[in-house]
Amino acid sequence: MGYELQAVIAADELLRVASREVPGARVVPLRQGLSLMPMTDHVFEAVTDGGGRGDLAFWKLPGGFETLLARWSSAGPVAFVEAEYFGGVGEQRAAVWAGGALALGPLVEPGEKRFSRAISPISQALHQLGARGNLGEDEFKAVGLDRHRNNDDWISSSTG
Repeated sequence: MGYELQAVIAADELLRVASREVPGARVVPLRQGLSLMPMTDHVFEAVTDGGGRGDLAFWKLPGGFETLLARWSSAGPVAFVEAEYFGGVGEQRAAVWAGGALALGPLVEPGEKRFSRAISPISQALHQLGARGNLGEDEFKAVGLDRHRNNDDWISSSTG
């Protein structure tokens, strides 16, 4: 079974307030006080500056969205994450903005090798947001990113 995710992740209150600026945005609570906002086509169109994809080598980071993420990060760290894999083989990308600037990344885990989520880009970004793994559980699983397999599933579970 595959896994695909493109989303903004931040502290719940920060993301709920920030997402009010984005028509069609949905916010889904995670564990450890974090939430995610899936990057849907509708959200992409709402936040793009019209320049297509952004400059940070993400698949679905809209042009100009980095500026908005940096602004949001003045209230606390904000991550943009992407993952696509099947059977443990795949690719992840992550970046974190804090204090109004890019603070981590972009980090990329290439698709040609198996990766350990304990050191994956998404786990590193979640760690920067304050998430902590438990014994035998990385940050990815600790916050509940394994609950759903794609953005559509996250959206159907959202609270608005």
